[in-house]
Amino acid sequence: MQGNMYGSPLPLHMSESNRRIIEAGGPTKRLYQVWKGSNRFFLGGRLIFGPDVRSLMLTIPLIVVPVILFVLFVSHKLINEFQHHLGNFIVAFAVIFAAYDILVLFLTSGRDPGIVPRNARHPEPTDAGSVSPSLSAEWSGRYSTASTLPPTKDVFVNGIIVKVKYCNTCMLYRPPRCSHCSICNNCVERFDHHCPWVGQCIGRRNYRFFFMFVSSTTILCLYVFTFCWVNLTKIMGAYDCNLWRAVLKSPVSGMLIIYTFIGAWFVGGLTAFHLYLVCTNQTTYENFRYRYDGKLNPYNRGCIYNVKEVLFSGIPKSINNFRAKVTDDSSRFTTSHSLGRTVSTDMAKPSFDLEVGLKRHSVAAEELGDIQNKFEIGALERCEARPPHSIWDTTDDVDALSVEFGMGGKWETQDVQHGYGDRVKTRSNDHRVKIQHGY
Repeated sequence: MQGNMYGSPLPLHMSESNRRIIEAGGPTKRLYQVWKGSNRFFLGGRLIFGPDVRSLMLTIPLIVVPVILFVLFVSHKLINEFQHHLGNFIVAFAVIFAAYDILVLFLTSGRDPGIVPRNARHPEPTDAGSVSPSLSAEWSGRYSTASTLPPTKDVFVNGIIVKVKYCNTCMLYRPPRCSHCSICNNCVERFDHHCPWVGQCIGRRNYRFFFMFVSSTTILCLYVFTFCWVNLTKIMGAYDCNLWRAVLKSPVSGMLIIYTFIGAWFVGGLTAFHLYLVCTNQTTYENFRYRYDGKLNPYNRGCIYNVKEVLFSGIPKSINNFRAKVTDDSSRFTTSHSLGRTVSTDMAKPSFDLEVGLKRHSVAAEELGDIQNKFEIGALERCEARPPHSIWDTTDDVDALSVEFGMGGKWETQDVQHGYGDRVKTRSNDHRVKIQHGY
């Protein structure tokens, strides 16, 4: 399919809804400019962050400032204590490793984590997978809505049945291991979690960089922690003093020891936990939500294969081309604030169903009126055939008077639920009270 308007073919990795928008006429914008998620874009859609991208302003100083203090107040003393080249290497390694840590942080935070493009409308029943015959008959010839689609369907993963859920916001059945992030408002492939420290979802396309980030941060903390202790040890030997006096001579070393010790416990524990997840081929969401303990994990294929798949396999290309040109047609794809989800305003078929529904209601009302007339005629005939007596003696006349005076609030509900035959047999205490008080 060619995009004749722009003289170049449409991107291969693009959802059906985005293709329809591009093919339509009208003023054009970039896809990132009309994106329905909560993401923040920079450099013309080349970088995509989460809505909490400002958290990077805290994360980066937490990494950079300790390294700067280490270089300025600790490492220059180590240069004098060690051989010249070894001391310079200690300083250079800390700076280079910190720069590498910041690099993988941006690779984690500034790329598409694996967002699944949302649809402009609910899928057709034929696209929704196998369903029960009754539901298939109900959907036949109708435009699908969220209420008519089954909430889950079964798919096979490595020979094991896995349930996938329908996302009302993105209007699609989520692929296996996909989940909707309420913060970014996107469905993300192999969703792990939303990390506030990197300001981005962690998914299929950036999990590797996230693991590299937490592991490298752990190594950096241990590196600074170790050489601060080395510096204090050198001071204790040079001045023949205890640890407290050594800390007073190099207070920055003491502060960095405490800071890196706490940081190593935090990011080190996170690294160990994700190393366990990698070896068992789980995600954080699956570990906390499903608990594969005692159950068969369909994605676990052995430790070696799991590590290879998660950390050393090729990273798939993004399904979204955020710089693709789309038409600025807000009426085609808008956000429903009342339902809290994105819906399409192409309501031709649903409006047809509404019209049919109104006609059905009008026909049902006419039939109900005919039935009421028949009951009224029958009641009058019975009243004429019998001698006058009190209406409290027989319940048949109470029923007839209830119909005649229009006091059928419960009758109508029971009529729909139980059929017309139950109407004569049902008694209503509310109607009896109304007749006693003359209402």
